[in-house]
Amino acid sequence: MARFNTRAPRPARAVSPVTTAGRTRTHLGGKGHLRDERSELFLLAVANFVSQQTFHESGGARDNRFTALVRKLAVEDAAWTAGLLGWLRGDGQMRTASLVGAAEYVKARLDAGATDGPANRQVVDSVLRRADEPGEMLAYWTSAHGRNVPKPVKRGIADAVRRLYTGRNLLKYDTASKGYRFGDVLNLVHAAPHPDKPGQGDLFRYALDRRHHPDTATPPAADRTLVAHRALMAVPVAERRALVTGPGGAERLAEAGMTWEALAGWLQGPMDAAAWEAVIPSMGAMALVRNLRNFDEAGVRDEVAQQVAARIADPQEVARSRQFPFRYLAAYQHAPSLRWAYPLEQALGHSLANVPSLPGRTLILVDRSGSMWSPLSDRSQLNRADAAAIFGTAVALRAAHADLVEFGTTSAPVPYRRGESVLKVLERFGDLGGTDTTEAVRRHYRGQDRVLIVTDEQASFHYGGDPTEQVPADVPVYTWNLAGYRPGHGPSGSANRHTFGGLTDAAFRMVPLLECGRDARWPWEG
Repeated sequence: MARFNTRAPRPARAVSPVTTAGRTRTHLGGKGHLRDERSELFLLAVANFVSQQTFHESGGARDNRFTALVRKLAVEDAAWTAGLLGWLRGDGQMRTASLVGAAEYVKARLDAGATDGPANRQVVDSVLRRADEPGEMLAYWTSAHGRNVPKPVKRGIADAVRRLYTGRNLLKYDTASKGYRFGDVLNLVHAAPHPDKPGQGDLFRYALDRRHHPDTATPPAADRTLVAHRALMAVPVAERRALVTGPGGAERLAEAGMTWEALAGWLQGPMDAAAWEAVIPSMGAMALVRNLRNFDEAGVRDEVAQQVAARIADPQEVARSRQFPFRYLAAYQHAPSLRWAYPLEQALGHSLANVPSLPGRTLILVDRSGSMWSPLSDRSQLNRADAAAIFGTAVALRAAHADLVEFGTTSAPVPYRRGESVLKVLERFGDLGGTDTTEAVRRHYRGQDRVLIVTDEQASFHYGGDPTEQVPADVPVYTWNLAGYRPGHGPSGSANRHTFGGLTDAAFRMVPLLECGRDARWPWEG
């Protein structure tokens, strides 16, 4: 009897967690689909830069929708909501949304008297992962809900403070520009030193003195970074530049925890090539990426630039920096020198590590309509159109065979060659006006094994209905939603019709699971 050389049964049809629950209209009046509340919150959370205007929603309306969904589900489904918030701050990489969500989770549950599910204190602690975030949490709470901070919020912040407050973090984040300094946070939450962290009590006392008695505050003698920083600050202005640009200068800056942001003010003069070269060894990978133009304008030497390039392209540095892939596109667009192009291409590739090599034939449709061009945030010129192009191109370059198409009012293939640079392919995408997703699918679907649409799902009433209906029911269609609007363009949660979202490559993990017949869970559920 044959044991191995037999035809495998067709995998069972798998379903994904984002689920539609009725019909509606898109923001442009086209036919659309409503999603259940968990699905709506998930897609909004992974795309929502808090308080930021989008093409179809004001920042206030978007924030109100987010907080209303969090507050409702915090009471009705506490475990799911707490899981979302913790994951959102981690793998989801949405810092502000997770912080706001945790505060609203606690407020809703306190108002409702809910006690089941994950503890409020635990949820607050789970989203605070950087040393400036305890102050951010207090600032949000007091602005949204008043100065009476409840005990679970204080205790969750205190837990985070004991994890996050160090001498080096004090120098980096405890600045006069903050409304809540480290000392203010310590006063409000009454954080006791952690018993297994020697010297933390002295550090806390120094943070309090630094806030309330800065002229007489003395750093703990056991904290070498704080002591070195104090000594450096005491150097006369006229002697500073020579001290740090001469022999041993880079080591002095690193030992004293001097950031590049603080260095210019301390020098009280320009950041010339020598100053940059002294601080570059102690800069983080993303600080390097953000300053490539400054390095070029200052005239940093080629041998130093080679060291910067090696760090930018290091896969471990990329993983540790936890940045969105499109950050590297921004650096590529703004850095004047070609010496950065290849390391940025390598870094972009490392940041897209989850993109699978899809077998068979794949149709990839990238939305380049007008609504995709609004900035992701008011501090960035990056937009969803370029994010969509990055993800679509990355899939195409790794697939066995892919048809890469851009669409809007019209649609057209985007040419590429195997092994080509993602950044070079991006230069071939255009701005295509309205959103006729249905016609794009109809025109370009030619029996491919799967269809991937990267979009905000907002088609106009002028165009056809559900674009997924243009594809046979037994062919999977993946909609990757990059905007988190309430209405979607097609169904999800049924066999072969799937929606996922976000601004990282993490969503790609779902595709192989679904295609091998395994139901995809929410990302924090394994």
